Amino acid sequence: MTLTRLAFKSLLSRGFTVGLTVFAIALSVALFLGVEKLRTGARASFADTISSTDLIMGARSGSVQLLLYSVFRIGNATNNVSWESYEDLTGRPEVDWAVPISLGDSHRQFRVMGTTRAYFDRYKYRGGRSLEFAAGGEFADLFDAVVGADVADTLGYAVGDPIVVAHGLASFTEHDDLPFRISGVLEKTGTPVDRTVLVGLGAIEAIHVDWQGGGRKSGPATPAEMLREMDLEPAAITAAMIGVKSRLQVFKLQRAINEYPEEPLLAILPGLALQELWEIVGVAETALTGVSAMVVVTALLGMAAMILSGLNERRREMAILRAVGAGPMTIASLLMTEAMAMAAAGAVLGIALLFGGLLLLRPWLDAAYGLYLPVTGLTPRDLGVLAIVVAAAAAVSLVPAARAYRMSLADGMMIKF
Repeated sequence: MTLTRLAFKSLLSRGFTVGLTVFAIALSVALFLGVEKLRTGARASFADTISSTDLIMGARSGSVQLLLYSVFRIGNATNNVSWESYEDLTGRPEVDWAVPISLGDSHRQFRVMGTTRAYFDRYKYRGGRSLEFAAGGEFADLFDAVVGADVADTLGYAVGDPIVVAHGLASFTEHDDLPFRISGVLEKTGTPVDRTVLVGLGAIEAIHVDWQGGGRKSGPATPAEMLREMDLEPAAITAAMIGVKSRLQVFKLQRAINEYPEEPLLAILPGLALQELWEIVGVAETALTGVSAMVVVTALLGMAAMILSGLNERRREMAILRAVGAGPMTIASLLMTEAMAMAAAGAVLGIALLFGGLLLLRPWLDAAYGLYLPVTGLTPRDLGVLAIVVAAAAAVSLVPAARAYRMSLADGMMIKF
């Protein structure tokens, strides 16, 4: 009887205990590889928050800060960009299109962003996907608003509902004299758009006509009908998304914006800024990978403990094997073969659990969190991890194998039954 066959029969004879150990290893392997899939999926979704935009322009600050407040609605701008500078720079021959962005107000802890209707056509995510409406459509009237999916779900909004914009981000003062009407609700995107209330750029100016220095002017409010007839060109904006006619002109335009003499401005490439941001948050990614690796180590140590604790019950088995001619190295090799077989079975089962879980959870993760996890084959890195698991199983089995090696035939024969 070959060593492999003998190990297989030995494992079958202890099916329940071995099965639990294999399942523990399978769960740990599925967790480790699942964390890797989530990590790469999150990184891809993170990078796909904005695509097809060549430059983002704002007041001079840091590239990550500009990206955070213009794309992720986190933090505030250090300054604004004057409308004259915006028109001057976006009128350059390199520019194909530009979409202005105005931030500063809020609605029940959600950011309000003023922009133009071109935003719905030019904003792309996940490799070029466009914004789509779950209900309604773009704003047509001055006081129309479009809300993201999370805003609608959290606050229970539907098309036609009125909303009131608050002045500032943490202000109890509202523009209640000029309520908006929801004209559309966007589909879930998994981007900050889901948590944004979008209004026209002119609407931002309109609700602040009667405001000065952060407070409302005294006297009667300007009627909405009069505001619709006014020239509501903004004095300044927060940032702008820019597309160029040729990718070869991106750096030329970026240099022109960064060196603009009229005011200090900054232009960033979203992809590079996203890479910088990911490097900042990469510590959490490393910690999560480390925790999942420790789970695998724990499962392997549990397997070694199971083999070690079972040696006492298998002393007669070891003695019989020694009696029929098996040497100490054969006994040790048997235990190592069993450990490697359990690790290999756990790895295969773990892969099956991983891909089964991905197929089941992928639609929910995409719909609920905008986290797209493509189901692809095992990468060379994944195969390397599985090989390391099997090799580690052989390594941790050395302790029980060494103990079995020292067992003598006389020690086995002295067991009383």
